[in-house]
Amino acid sequence: MTEFAYPTPASVPLRPAEEVMDLERLGSLPASRLSFVRSLIRQMARQRWQISRARFDLDDQGHGIAIYRLQTPQGRYHGVIFSQHLEDDQRSDRVIAQAWDVTFGVVEGDVDDALLEQMAANVPLQEAGRQHPRLLVLSRANRSLRNFTHFVEALSAGDQPDPAWLTRVGYLYRTTAVYGNGKFGIADYVRLRDNPDFQRPFSAQMLAVYLLRHFSIEQVEHIARRRAPETAVPMATELRRYLGIGNSTGLGMAPFLINHPQLIQQWVTCRETALALALAQTPDEDSRRRLIALTRRAMRHLAQTVSEDADQGARNAAIVAALPEVIAWLEEMPLEPDLWQQLVAWSARTLPLEAQELVNTLLIELYPERVDPLEDRMGTEERLELTPDMPLVRLKQLIETHYDWALAEDFDRPEARHWFWYRSAEKEEPRLGVRGEEPGAEKELPLAIAPRVHHTHGVLSDFLEANPRALVVEFLIAHPRHKDIVRRIQSMVETPYGEIRANLWHRDMKPMHLLRTKLAFFGASRFDPKSDRWVRITLFQGAPLVEELNAEPRDLADFDDWSFPLEPEGIGQAQPQGAGETS
Repeated sequence: MTEFAYPTPASVPLRPAEEVMDLERLGSLPASRLSFVRSLIRQMARQRWQISRARFDLDDQGHGIAIYRLQTPQGRYHGVIFSQHLEDDQRSDRVIAQAWDVTFGVVEGDVDDALLEQMAANVPLQEAGRQHPRLLVLSRANRSLRNFTHFVEALSAGDQPDPAWLTRVGYLYRTTAVYGNGKFGIADYVRLRDNPDFQRPFSAQMLAVYLLRHFSIEQVEHIARRRAPETAVPMATELRRYLGIGNSTGLGMAPFLINHPQLIQQWVTCRETALALALAQTPDEDSRRRLIALTRRAMRHLAQTVSEDADQGARNAAIVAALPEVIAWLEEMPLEPDLWQQLVAWSARTLPLEAQELVNTLLIELYPERVDPLEDRMGTEERLELTPDMPLVRLKQLIETHYDWALAEDFDRPEARHWFWYRSAEKEEPRLGVRGEEPGAEKELPLAIAPRVHHTHGVLSDFLEANPRALVVEFLIAHPRHKDIVRRIQSMVETPYGEIRANLWHRDMKPMHLLRTKLAFFGASRFDPKSDRWVRITLFQGAPLVEELNAEPRDLADFDDWSFPLEPEGIGQAQPQGAGETS
């Protein structure tokens, strides 16, 4: 595993793992400036990536092929998008869907006729196709029907769409999967790991989403022009910027957090280091005013965030209600060298969990020159290594020291073993079942680390009583089924932030916290659960546009200041009808 060597201030230690890796706290994280969408935009701006339209063959309804060229200092890529007619009853966010409004991919290098023909025959099939190995990313998306229809009608009539539609549902398209890393025959992860443009985690996938956002703007304007060439107008710049791309995701995202503990360790370490670096700075009046302004913006953004989920709506309302206290505190407290540390200590005592983590995120935002170098340390070479010659008594001590949270659970209680994780027969996606009530427990996935560690500790302790001088290798010869969890324990004791400290079998475990943890690192906003097991979010809302990325000169500081976007004022008239979005 790559060593994390970025210096941290001695005056502000990183927060303890038992606090940071609590599942509810992880499920309360907002996106930060280290999120993958923010890092990608900064990289594109710094390196002056150029995006241009290479092909745009769409009919009056916006169906056809669009190709966008991306030129970086290191290479050339193309985003290839296939748009097709889709009947309303075929439009589904479920992973078992077989057709979508658009399917697309990012290709390394140029796209000649032979490659385009091959992609046209296979990309629309997604998992069922034979995908080309030069394809770095494979994805698909569906329209938000109400938004799309409203935008076309408004623009074709010469009016601007009302931003309230994007405040309610922040996009024209939402993806249902964005595949990378060798899935379905596309380019393997090694190809990206050695690529200077996409070495950071999920950067190629985020690029694909960004290109889809650009296409959604150009497509809706194209349809409006074809419908009413005499009256149609382009979308206002402020509205373009406010438009994001949605994503619909479910439990399929959860296993990643468990199966990549060293990568999670790196992500969380970077975020915690960023917070420690911010807390170590001496505030001045400018930074205090900046933090107050950011807090006001975040408060307005959350007040404008719509969620039909009662629990999430209550959580958002609690943050909005708490933030005036933060502003008042900042305005009243004397400007002392440890003001930020006082703020964090006060918020931990006073504010709800999500408001605490929002304050931490806003503090990180204040110091880009300190924090941004961490974005190059978000990746790592993952390797869980077994140490067979370790004395078994030493392994027992490590478990009792570093996995005490797993040993504290009583797995004989029914509530502690309520859920089981399994893989669905339909698309081999992870699912949750109730143990003893639903079928499939005999095919359980080993995602719950706590009961595995607990069981291994018990078996190991019994073995030690009979073999007090035994080595790990002797234990594993006698009990080979414990090899994987022993390897994980031995590797992860050096990485305090790698393990989520929760019993994933427990009746009170909320799978939505797992989804939000990963989505926060992606850069998700407008978190809107549709059940306790799937959620819709928005990416790139407020992000700079392609034409702004290509323009010169640019103020990179202003270019990067797009967190917590607000509804543009003075644009559009028509109001959205109904409380929800049709699929």
